[in-house]
Amino acid sequence: MVFSVILAGGTGNRMGNTDKPKQFLTIKDKPIIIHTIEKFLAQPKFEKIIVLTPQMWIDHTNRIISKYIGECKKIAVISGGDTRNETIMNSINYIEENYTLDDDTIIVTHDSVRPFVTHRIIEENIAAAQTFGACDTVIPATDTIVESVNGNVISSIPERKNMYQGQTPQSFKAKQLREIYNSLTDSERDILTDAAKILVMKGYDVKLVQGETYNIKITYPYDLKIAKSLLEEEEND
Repeated sequence: MVFSVILAGGTGNRMGNTDKPKQFLTIKDKPIIIHTIEKFLAQPKFEKIIVLTPQMWIDHTNRIISKYIGECKKIAVISGGDTRNETIMNSINYIEENYTLDDDTIIVTHDSVRPFVTHRIIEENIAAAQTFGACDTVIPATDTIVESVNGNVISSIPERKNMYQGQTPQSFKAKQLREIYNSLTDSERDILTDAAKILVMKGYDVKLVQGETYNIKITYPYDLKIAKSLLEEEEND
């Protein structure tokens, strides 16, 4: 079985003066998270769309889903964890408790504030996870990447042709991901920035899936203007 995992645990601190997490901000008459969920509802391969949000925002999330999408048994809203990866583990535990978790169970994990993911990207994530066990959506880096270990001087400048910018979805065989995550030490978990790194740290291959430059993550106020423009383009297509 294949499950969509929508990660909505962010607090939106970088968005500035707002009284709610950024995933609940409205663009083009709908909350961002609703635009995102709708992209996954359009994919019939998903057994369930699992939305993970802070405990205090579960009722609000259910209310806006009911308002904008309607009653939908295909969507479940549950509590996330203290970190991104603990939130993903909560989704896997939910699958195990309510469905069958086996070696072929796939999760497609996605940021709730990336509402411009395409059907093609989702399809390729599912296929890559089924074939390779794990994949990450990326685009080639267009700017030179500069590394600085101490934040003051350049440590290295990697070759740009080898550099990619990570997006989401990131997709995995759920049971394998949890087993590897549970094998990590506390110090290894402390340096994790996303789920794909769990496998990379332990020497597993993670397949690249080609993303899109417009598959943006809405993080800063300026991003809202870009998102509004992109949604207007979608409506006119």
